Amino acid sequence: MAPSSKDPGASVAVQDYAKTIYVLTEHDGGAVGTTLLAERLGVSASSASGMIRRLDELGLVEHVPYRGVRLSPAGRELALKMVRRHRLLELYLVKALDLPWDQVHAEAEVLEHALSDQLEDAIAKKLGQPELDPHGDPIPTRDGRVSDAATVRLDEAAPGTVGELVRVSDTDPAMLRYLAEHAISLGDRIEVIDRVAFGGTVAVRVGVAPDDVFEQLGESLAAAMRIRVGAASTDQPATVV
Repeated sequence: MAPSSKDPGASVAVQDYAKTIYVLTEHDGGAVGTTLLAERLGVSASSASGMIRRLDELGLVEHVPYRGVRLSPAGRELALKMVRRHRLLELYLVKALDLPWDQVHAEAEVLEHALSDQLEDAIAKKLGQPELDPHGDPIPTRDGRVSDAATVRLDEAAPGTVGELVRVSDTDPAMLRYLAEHAISLGDRIEVIDRVAFGGTVAVRVGVAPDDVFEQLGESLAAAMRIRVGAASTDQPATVV
């Protein structure tokens, strides 16, 4: 059984590491290395290594030779609990308090550790048992189930690919503000026009003619966006902005 938020082993740091390992491996189910984990959490590699040893002692991670660590069943249970709280809080802050989507991640990072099971359930009920957070990320159910449709990272989509923007990473507020300023939001139709190899830009057409626009997205921004492939194509030219 995973440590609960009241167990000594489930400190804020333990909760953060478990949640971060889950998020970093959410799409491929693989393992995560110490360097990437340290980078995401903003700590030194030695600090990350020490905490991984702690997680191992608690039975929350499993080592994968030459690749890093992945969550054990107990670690996944704890991670899903924290992910659920985080994403519910993000949605509540947007829906109830009208906070912009680029501000709620940092607030939820703090609040999630103080949330009780009762308040978590009350928020979920108030929001109508939502399935997605403001950035399109799936909200795990109370019993740890996750409903997640297949998506493609925009920077990996081939030219000609058409899909719907369904998820955006919430880790960089500046990226979220950029998308908001350019009126790019979840649900928009995205068509990949061109992709420059080796870290170049991704040219896309956003929206449906005659209101579609042409955008050049940097690699890091495109990597933070995920589309669900299958939207109808159009041959109408885009408006260059």
